[in-house]
Amino acid sequence: MALAKETKRIAAQFDYTDEDVNKGVQEFLQQMHEGLEKDGTSLSQIPTYVTGVPNGTEKGLYLAVDLGGTNFRVCSIHLNGDTTFNLTYSKVAIPKELMVAKQASELFGFLAKQIELFLKTHHGEQFNAHIRRRQTVSTPEGYRDEQIFRLGFTFSFPVQQFGINKGTLMRWTKGFDIPDAVGKDVCALLQEEIDKLHLPVKVAALVNDTVGTLMARSYTSPGKTSTLLGAIFGTGTNGAYVEKLSNIKKPVEGDYDKSTGLMVINTEWGSFDNQLNILPNTSYDIELDQKSVNPGIQMFEKRVSGMFLGEIVRLVIVDMLKNTDISLFRDENSSHNDWKSTTTIAPESGVFKQWGLDSSIMSIAAADNTPDLSTLRQELEKQLHIYAASLEDTLAFKNVAHAVGRRAARLSAVAVGAIVLQSGELQESKDEPIDIGVDGSLVEHYPFFRDMVYEALAAVDGIGPEGAKRIRIGIAKDGSGVGAALIALVAANMEKKGVVDYLNHFRNGVTSKIVEAIPEIEPTTVM
Repeated sequence: MALAKETKRIAAQFDYTDEDVNKGVQEFLQQMHEGLEKDGTSLSQIPTYVTGVPNGTEKGLYLAVDLGGTNFRVCSIHLNGDTTFNLTYSKVAIPKELMVAKQASELFGFLAKQIELFLKTHHGEQFNAHIRRRQTVSTPEGYRDEQIFRLGFTFSFPVQQFGINKGTLMRWTKGFDIPDAVGKDVCALLQEEIDKLHLPVKVAALVNDTVGTLMARSYTSPGKTSTLLGAIFGTGTNGAYVEKLSNIKKPVEGDYDKSTGLMVINTEWGSFDNQLNILPNTSYDIELDQKSVNPGIQMFEKRVSGMFLGEIVRLVIVDMLKNTDISLFRDENSSHNDWKSTTTIAPESGVFKQWGLDSSIMSIAAADNTPDLSTLRQELEKQLHIYAASLEDTLAFKNVAHAVGRRAARLSAVAVGAIVLQSGELQESKDEPIDIGVDGSLVEHYPFFRDMVYEALAAVDGIGPEGAKRIRIGIAKDGSGVGAALIALVAANMEKKGVVDYLNHFRNGVTSKIVEAIPEIEPTTVM
C-alpha cells in the first residue's frame, strides 16, 4: 500500500487542471501577439513567405528533397487534383566525410548528383528529352517547352529565411560542420550545383517540416475546409498556422504574395514560456533541464515531446528507487511477488542512464489493460532489464507514465486551443470543421493522446465542449515530401503572378518563357 500511496502523491504533481489549461491558453495568446510584433520573443512567430494553403484540387508533378540528418531523400510527387497523390522516392546516406567537408560545394554537389540519378531512374523520359534539347538548341528560346521541375527543399537546420526560396544557414547541428556554408543561402548553394549538371530543376521553396505538415494535411483533408494548423508531436514539437497578414506587426522583409491577406507562421512553440510564467515545473522538470544540453530554453518542448517524456519518467523512477520506505522493483522474498520470484534490475539497465528510458515504453504502458499487465512486464524486461517485476511495481510504473503523458497532452491542447482562438474561426463559421493536421510518434502511437487533447480543449474558455467537437484533428504524413512539393506549388503560383524573380539563378540566359512549363491547372490559394 505504501507504494501505491507514494505513486499517487508523485503522479498528482503532474496534474494539469482545467484552470491551468486556461491560464496556459491566455499566456500562449499573449506570447503569440508579442512574437507577431517583434523579434527576440519566446514564440519566434517566423513568417514563412507561404501565403496560402492548398484545397486538394491542385495538379502537377513536383520534386522534393529532404536533408534532415544523416540521410538525404529525393521524392517526386504527382498531385492528382482529387486530394490524392502518388509519391516515388529514394534515400541515400550522407557520407561522413561530406558532413565535415571543407567546401559547401562538396556536400551540395553530392546532393545535386543524387537528384540527377533520381531523375534518370524515375523520370528518364523528361530527363532525356531535356538532354536532347540542350545538345541541339543553341539559343535560350529553345528551352521554352521543356519541363522544369519545381523543387521544395526541406532543410532541417537553423536558417534565417528571407524569401520563399531564400534562407541563410545560421549554424550546423546533428554532426554537420562545414563552416564554408554558414551565412550563405542554402537554396542558392543547391541551385548552383544543380546548374553545373544542367538539370531541369528549380529550387522553388525552402521548407520547414512543420509547415509541410500543414500543407500536406490541407491537400488531403476531407471536405472543403482548408487546414488552420500543422503540428508535430513527436521527438520534438512545433506548430505552423495560417495568420492574417494584418495581425503581423513586425516587418517582413523580401517579396511575397500579399493578395491572399494570409501568411503561414512558424511558431517555434517548443520555446513557449521559457521564462516559466505558467508552465508546470516539478523537481523532475528542473533536474531534466539542468542536465540537458540547452538549459533554460525549449521549456515547452521539454514537457511535451517524446524526446523528453521518457527521461521525466526515468527521473521519477530513480527517485522512487532511492526511497527506502517503499519497495519499487525490490522484494523481501518471493512471497511478496505475484510471479513468485524476486525482482532484479540489471546494472546496465537504462533506468540508471540519462536518456536510457525510451518514451515508446509509455505507449505500451498506456495500451496494456490486461489484468496482470503482462505486456508491460515483458517490455520492462526487454527494454529496461527489469526482471520479474511484480504487478504492484508494474502498476506504479504505468501510473507514473500516464501522469507524465496526460500532462503532455493537456499542454499540447494549450497550443492548439490558443491558435484556434487566435484564428477566430469558431465565430466566423458555425458549421465548418476547424481542421488541424498532426504528425509525430505521440499522436500516432500513444493511445488516447488525442482523446486527452480533446478533453482539455473542451475545458478552454471560448471553445467549450461544442467548440471542441468542431475541431478536427487528423494525421498528416510526410510533410517533408508531399508538403514540400505543395510549397513548391505555391511558389510556382507566386512566380506566375510575378511576385518573385525566380530566374536569377539561371546563368545560361533562360528567359521567362520557363513559366509556360508550369502545370496547366493553376494552383488554387484558399482564403
